[in-house]
Amino acid sequence: MAKNKVLAKEFFFGDVKEVAPSLLGKQLCVRDDQGRVLKAIITETEAYDGEDDLACHASKGKTPRTSIMYEVGGICYVYLCYGMHWMFNLVTGPIGYPSAVLIRGCKGISGPGRLTKNLGITGQMNGMNLGMDSGIWVEETEVNPGEIFTGPRIGVEYAGPIWANKPYRFWFSNS
Repeated sequence: MAKNKVLAKEFFFGDVKEVAPSLLGKQLCVRDDQGRVLKAIITETEAYDGEDDLACHASKGKTPRTSIMYEVGGICYVYLCYGMHWMFNLVTGPIGYPSAVLIRGCKGISGPGRLTKNLGITGQMNGMNLGMDSGIWVEETEVNPGEIFTGPRIGVEYAGPIWANKPYRFWFSNS
């Protein structure tokens, strides 16, 4: 079996609304504390696009929590939601522009909280560079996502109807 190619850091330098659907069908890989590599095909993502996006954490500006989002693409942004679930995001774009892709689901794992629990992703990974050296990376696969669907993001009603209804959630037909 051929080894999958690790995505280059430059993959994450693009616009979040292009990177988010491009991650569908890619494989998220996490090395656990025993050296095993857990792998899951990404099936659902959401884009969060800068300070103007009222659903984005950076809409309130740069804070200690959101400072990671202002780094150059290819870094993990992991935060605790409702005091119980880790949410895993991949920072995108150039340095100084806060945007990130939330990984909402992987094949066989529905929901971002279940995803982090199943893959062992925690807040300790916040700020880590993606790559095999760090123990968390994304690989190319042979998976063909087929038709990609878009729709409103989930759980962002607080952002108001305009931002809550932006079609920034992506998933594919073969998921």
